[in-house]
Amino acid sequence: METETDLSTGAGVIPILRAWDETGSPLRDGFLGREGGISTGPFASLNLSYWVGDDVRAVDANWERLRAQVPELKLVARVNQVHGNVVHVATRETASSRPKADGIVTAEPGVMLGIFTADCVPILMIDPKRKIAGALHAGWRGALSGIVQSGIRAMTSLGAHIDDIRAATGPSIGSCCFEVDAALAERFTKEIKGSVRHARAGRPGKAYLDLRAIVKDQLLGAGLADANISAVGRCTRCASDRFFSRRGADGKITGLQMSFVGFAR
Repeated sequence: METETDLSTGAGVIPILRAWDETGSPLRDGFLGREGGISTGPFASLNLSYWVGDDVRAVDANWERLRAQVPELKLVARVNQVHGNVVHVATRETASSRPKADGIVTAEPGVMLGIFTADCVPILMIDPKRKIAGALHAGWRGALSGIVQSGIRAMTSLGAHIDDIRAATGPSIGSCCFEVDAALAERFTKEIKGSVRHARAGRPGKAYLDLRAIVKDQLLGAGLADANISAVGRCTRCASDRFFSRRGADGKITGLQMSFVGFAR
């Protein structure tokens, strides 16, 4: 079952799905889709990644449009995502670097965090009391390798309190469309507690996984309260007109959408 918490969609030119109410808060967060930019072809239209083969001038223009709508995104820390479990601590001094990692955390106001996806699960995390933020990229490899647990440890190492951490998973491939080899599904059920509840048989030799539900179980297992976990947005393949989806593009090259979080200065 898909869950969608839309606190602000379609604001301005670029639609933004928000996990939390920012009214009166320095928090800035959002799950972007593919709408609102100028890129064309498989990158149409709000591709924000320079690393997938899109025209650099189009990506520049997309960033200009986004920053006109969300000025706080002038400084966005990003990483070279490799489907692992390393989490980078971003500061104003290191924000422009792109280390190999699949998570970013920061305790510095003014530093925004950006994660790119096209079916994998983007996870945004905040401790609103201490103004600590985190962003994770959780594909199936990342989920198996413990990116969720690494992200929570990185948050608490900066001073976040587990009882105060809130997490939101964003648009990603749903259990309706995430068909994998049965051997991979069996690996999940063996290595991640409770995953058997989120797997079902598919075609011969295949199975379907609910990756977002598995990620939620991992967040719960790391100590987050159920009430502090939300799910935002639809299956990216089912809604490939709104979101970039590798599976929706039959595995061909496509753009990437960005999810962002941080606290303004």
